[in-house]
Amino acid sequence: MEPEQSGQSLISHLLELRTRLLRSVAAVVVLMVALLPFANRLYALLAQPLMRSLPEGASMIATGVAAPFMVPFKFACMLAVYLAMPYVLYQVWAFVAPGLYRRERALALPLLVSSVVLFYLGMAFAYFLVFPLIFHFFATTAPAGVLVMTDVASYLDFVLALFLAFGVAFEVPVVVVLLVLLGFVDVPALRQARPYVIVGAFIIGMLLTPPDMFSQTLLAVPICLLYEIGLRTAAVVARRVASSEEAAAPDC
Repeated sequence: MEPEQSGQSLISHLLELRTRLLRSVAAVVVLMVALLPFANRLYALLAQPLMRSLPEGASMIATGVAAPFMVPFKFACMLAVYLAMPYVLYQVWAFVAPGLYRRERALALPLLVSSVVLFYLGMAFAYFLVFPLIFHFFATTAPAGVLVMTDVASYLDFVLALFLAFGVAFEVPVVVVLLVLLGFVDVPALRQARPYVIVGAFIIGMLLTPPDMFSQTLLAVPICLLYEIGLRTAAVVARRVASSEEAAAPDC
């Protein structure tokens, strides 16, 4: 390729990258503008697992002067980012897909879609199952004479951290498949590492949940199950890749 053509190709790629970045930012901004009028209602919905667990007469408080406005505003902005993530990832995919081989595209697209779905499932699992149990545990273990009144900003930071933790934890099958496809480890080795994964899952559960066995198990068991799903998926994908490579190999 001549230098002039190479320079034109680079400029066209940079222009396309700028376009896709602007589209991604625009999607986040549009969702943010659409969600801001409902910021207080959305935060009330987010706070329901805690409000149901608080003792009678207790409520949430705002210790910062601007917290009643800034905390719902921050949550609406973060929610807009989370909701726009599939579109943002689509823009990333549309930018890199033309440079991939057909086999690479066939493998990368399902992994990308699966990672998004699993992340959302992890967040839903945390909200509908983990949060009620955690907040009930916290509310019932308060010392006598202590009125539980959680700050709105502290609550938001806590639940966002747990959303991220459970969303990432649910990416275990994707990580397992990628490790196998990239050749870092094979399926038999991952099967032999199963006892270490189980121990690690319970350690993660201990660090991310209240110090009781039930909540710890609530996170550890899904991680172990997702690891098994990843093993089986990786075995199937590895066999298909090997078969396609054998079919594409020229006869000697």
